[in-house]
Amino acid sequence: MNQGHSSRGGLAFKKQHMGVGRGPQFLMCVILSIYIVYLFVFNRVEYDYYKYHPMAEITNWMAQLTKDHPDIVTVVSYGQTYEKRPISLLKIGLNTGEKKKAIWMDCGIHAREWIAPAFCQYFVNQILQTYKTDPKMEEMMKNMDFYVTPVLNMDGYIYSWQDNSTRLWRKNRSPGPSGCNCSGTDLNRNFNANWGTVGVSFDCCSNTFCGSKAVSEPEAQAVTDFVGRQKDEFLCFLTIHSYSQLILLPYGHPNFTASNYDELMKVGLAAAEEIRKVHGTSYTVGTSPDVLYPNSGSSRDWARLQGIPFSYTFELRDNGTFGFELPEDQIQPTCEEAYRGALYIISYVHDKTFNGAAAAAAATLWTLLLAVGVTTSTTLV
Repeated sequence: MNQGHSSRGGLAFKKQHMGVGRGPQFLMCVILSIYIVYLFVFNRVEYDYYKYHPMAEITNWMAQLTKDHPDIVTVVSYGQTYEKRPISLLKIGLNTGEKKKAIWMDCGIHAREWIAPAFCQYFVNQILQTYKTDPKMEEMMKNMDFYVTPVLNMDGYIYSWQDNSTRLWRKNRSPGPSGCNCSGTDLNRNFNANWGTVGVSFDCCSNTFCGSKAVSEPEAQAVTDFVGRQKDEFLCFLTIHSYSQLILLPYGHPNFTASNYDELMKVGLAAAEEIRKVHGTSYTVGTSPDVLYPNSGSSRDWARLQGIPFSYTFELRDNGTFGFELPEDQIQPTCEEAYRGALYIISYVHDKTFNGAAAAAAATLWTLLLAVGVTTSTTLV
């Protein structure tokens, strides 16, 4: 009898502590807890790359990437905006323990061009999704680091989200010079590249106001300092804008021509062809004076003047139907095609640098072998 009584007591104890008999409230708490965990996991994984995101969401996304990919992604702050926000980029690359070459990409230098930050986010996601399964991307990750700034003009971008009256804001948010009631400088007219000569305005209320002097703006200064300190490491400089469906090469001033103009054109035209293959979208390639309008003080021109051999501006969709207010249903095709174009350029500069170096090393070895009288029919690759 005592054993039977003990057994029944033990069963009651187990039921109590397993939650059996606690009623519907306990079950509802369990279900709710599971649902909350599900929502957290689902929302974290399913970041929507085909919608426009406000700055706070982009910042959180950047932080999450470092948690999801701690071995390959870091966030680097390299300056402050006028409104004291940290300007941050994503550094993406495999740690080889050696000094590496680099690729630069920035988006959102003009606040209203929302498709540009959307593309930077898409680009980052794509390279992170493919490097483990694509030997080519893995090779590039080993040889180069990608420096991607999703939103360079953070103050302006945040302002453009304020309401409909600010949606088409272009410039940063620094105050105008003394006596001017207007705010903002066009950051892509503020770099030290034939500054203030063509395609700019000295009217502080103009959308192309170039600032009081070259590199007067903290955002332009941040890029100048960061890239300038390691300019010899950068093989390529890509700055993403909208709209007009263009791939622009240096220089914006009609009186100057890049020393490698022919190669820049060849690579740009090939990238435009890669873009066309995706959705049939046509991109025009050329210098800004030839296909758009003359300008000076652009980051693209500054990068080329620093000796970075491949420097391009991408002007994404469309041709003016929606302009800067590109609908969200066009984010995916725009990013898919532009990714192919950007990837072509990046792959080209990578292969030219590293495959060319391997060929040069092989040629040197072959010369040494000949010098010591070794002759075989073996081909050195």
